[in-house]
Amino acid sequence: MEIDDINTVAVLGAGNMGHGIAEVAAMAGYDVAMRDIKEEFVQDGYDQIEWSLNKLAESDQLSQEEADAALERVTPLVDMEEACGNADIVIEAVPEKMEIKKDVYSELEAAAPDHAIFATNTSSLSITELADVTERPEQFCGMHFFNPPVRMPLVEVISGAETDEETLEVVESLAEEFDKSPVRVHKDSPGFIVNRILVPLMNEACWLVEEGEATIAEVDSTTKYGMGLPMGSFELGDQVGNDVSYHVLEYMHEVLGEAYEPCPLLERKVENEELGKKTGKGFYDYEDGDGADIPTDEQSDLVEKRLVATMANEAAKLIGGDVAPPESIDEATKLGAGFPDGPVKLADEFGLENALEALEDAYEATGHERYEPADYLEERAAEGGFYDQSGVDGDGTPEFDAIRVEYPGEMVGHIVLDRPHRMNTISEELLDELEEAIELLEDDDEVRSILLTGEGDRAFSAGADVQSMAAGGADPLSAVELSKKGQSTFGKLESSELPVVAGIDGYCLGGGMELSTCADIRVASKRSEFGQPELDLGLIPGWGGTQRLANVIGEGPAKEIILTAERYEAEKMKRFGFVTDVVDDAELKDRAFELAADLAGGPPIATKYTKRAMLAGRHDTDAGLEYEASAFGQLMATDDLMEGITAFMGDGDPDFQGK
Repeated sequence: MEIDDINTVAVLGAGNMGHGIAEVAAMAGYDVAMRDIKEEFVQDGYDQIEWSLNKLAESDQLSQEEADAALERVTPLVDMEEACGNADIVIEAVPEKMEIKKDVYSELEAAAPDHAIFATNTSSLSITELADVTERPEQFCGMHFFNPPVRMPLVEVISGAETDEETLEVVESLAEEFDKSPVRVHKDSPGFIVNRILVPLMNEACWLVEEGEATIAEVDSTTKYGMGLPMGSFELGDQVGNDVSYHVLEYMHEVLGEAYEPCPLLERKVENEELGKKTGKGFYDYEDGDGADIPTDEQSDLVEKRLVATMANEAAKLIGGDVAPPESIDEATKLGAGFPDGPVKLADEFGLENALEALEDAYEATGHERYEPADYLEERAAEGGFYDQSGVDGDGTPEFDAIRVEYPGEMVGHIVLDRPHRMNTISEELLDELEEAIELLEDDDEVRSILLTGEGDRAFSAGADVQSMAAGGADPLSAVELSKKGQSTFGKLESSELPVVAGIDGYCLGGGMELSTCADIRVASKRSEFGQPELDLGLIPGWGGTQRLANVIGEGPAKEIILTAERYEAEKMKRFGFVTDVVDDAELKDRAFELAADLAGGPPIATKYTKRAMLAGRHDTDAGLEYEASAFGQLMATDDLMEGITAFMGDGDPDFQGK
């Protein structure tokens, strides 16, 4: 089967995950049969889809016509044969109990056509064991969506012991059709990738508190503000549901052994029905208390060592066991858990030798198997890290994590802000890599212009990654240095001798807008939003916004944007003169590249001198005029001038060589 052969999708289960998956499939244009065991269940799921689609239409994420069409493609059903008799793929999303799922597949096998693929949306259960219930284990795999499916980009695609490669490729393609990011899990292992990292992390946080080595406040302060993760460990547990973490741990404990023994603290929370936000109380009180009120200044070195060591050990088991490579582990955790950096990279930066030492010390002190270092961790610690430590790829070019550098042709060098899981927010790492990328492109004789965009369609850049920067400390001296670092890096883009085009799609806010201000030309999609919201935080734009924006659009409009801290639509920014063109959303990439290619085809020397003259005259007109006159004279002796004149006289197109 190929992706083009899939026309009809059946979704089993109309609960939160089931109706979310059905909605995603319908939005992608597929006919969807959504089935549950009772009419009231499936109707409630259908109503939830209708509500969600209308909300998406209200927020202009799709048109009302598209929302109505998607809803029409969903058919709520109770009868299994009616729901699955003509399905090309069946995505099962029933409760996370092995017995329930097995019963469903026994019934499904008789109802579904022979060619249909079965995909289970499980967060931890064995794909192989479930596939054995059916007569088509080669057409059976895991397709693990994250909650809520409409918003979360990750889908783990998991191989069972007998899954055909063709099945996995089709399911990965289907995930992409759903506008999701599939990550392959090569072996059937409990927890797969994301839960295999997060659930033991949560368990270790509980053990630290249970055994009196840390408080909940210290753990969450360290996790959120020391390590820069999106939530505190206990805050995340309450968000996901402490029962969910506990049941995954129970399964891991059963399959993988004593290293995954659930902590009694977590067990007590589940027994007391303190499951988190959904019950009003978990590790924090959400009814009568302030919820997850996490202190910013109670970080603990011990907590950081233990938690990083736990993640490093689990990553080592996944990599060493051929479940997933480092890149997949980091990508999945960033997409599925919102980590600013993946756990493998985080462990490398912490130092595998330090993580190994923390595990060895804890193992010696407690004898608990959860601290026993994996063999692969010891092996990679001796090599200096999970990743290649050279910092370059096979052809000798620098390796980047927060950005990508591409060469789409037409003498254009393309820098992509590549943190879609964080709305392409700007971290210190991104600043370092951006500076390196600018220098890389400027040194490349085959590149004559720079195109700057953000990955995905949600944001060019939603601003500074405040959380990851706060993890490094928030003292005034550090803040001054951070401001200067951003100003300097953005200044390199502004003063680059190559013309720079910013293709803006989605949010362009705060530091992201300050970055785009340094481009020579800006083009935006209609859905883009701009703004400098810093004053609403009690700050000011700190990466050049108070100076450069006024140079581009004038002091009056710049003051309006900065002092009001409001958001502005693309058309308004065009009227301000900040954006040169506003195009349909689907046309943004092509239009931005077209502009960059046009500039790349211009005379390189004259372009360089033009940018220099304009910068020189920004605050001193006489200096700018002096540079302009000098450059004008020097250009008279270039081959490019003769090429331009010859082409003009012959009514042809010049071929400038930069000589």
